[in-house]
Amino acid sequence: MGTTQLEPVPEPKYWHLRTVLSEALDSEFEVGEILPNERDLAARFGVARATLRQALEQLELEGRLQRRRGVGTTVAPPRVGVAVATREHAWPGTADDAWQPVDCLLAVPPAAVADALETGRDEDVHTLRRSRVSHGQPVAADLLYIPSSSVPGLTAIDAPSGAARARAVLRELQRRVLERRESAVELGSAGADDARELDRLPGAPVLVVTTRYLAEGRTAALSVATYRADTCRLTFGDFGDVEIHHGPETQAS
Repeated sequence: MGTTQLEPVPEPKYWHLRTVLSEALDSEFEVGEILPNERDLAARFGVARATLRQALEQLELEGRLQRRRGVGTTVAPPRVGVAVATREHAWPGTADDAWQPVDCLLAVPPAAVADALETGRDEDVHTLRRSRVSHGQPVAADLLYIPSSSVPGLTAIDAPSGAARARAVLRELQRRVLERRESAVELGSAGADDARELDRLPGAPVLVVTTRYLAEGRTAALSVATYRADTCRLTFGDFGDVEIHHGPETQAS
């Protein structure tokens, strides 16, 4: 069988513009500096505004730019290393947990969460809202779902309301023996609630980390944590300080 030579695929115009913009960010702009508006940038580089938006969105996804509500597009600082799952056998809420509980309600979870927890789709579960701050800015928001069967000793006295209720639910959960936890990461877009909590615009790129905590062969809790993709560099394990810096052609902060 003969060898088929593939035709070279031309580089998309927005990708070439992304490379040119990336070089301009390195040589002409400082961290935190506001970029000119889209009309001026499109005129400078001789491209359509739609092409410019594609390039800007790509650079935002790579963490080079930030879109700030009421400010505009600014040059982003280097990503902050955020540790995820440094201890394999630890429940949420333990002493070294960086999350801060905000609230806790009994509510019916999304259908996919109910299926993962093996609860009825109309059954209330403890829904904890937690936040995470790094260097003085919000970097992540978390929804932690815990079925009542995972905290059987919880009473109304233990969990009055708000953050106090969240801490009481976590203390009761920690009485169980954690077998293991499993995590998955995927790219997503900020919904209205996450965008407001993380000070982002709706649709901004985020990293979604879903974690299942298993006890006695079942899912005892499920966490859906949303991290700012422009700010966070997620690290796993006890040593998360590995960094590889690429050249301007493939730069990813």
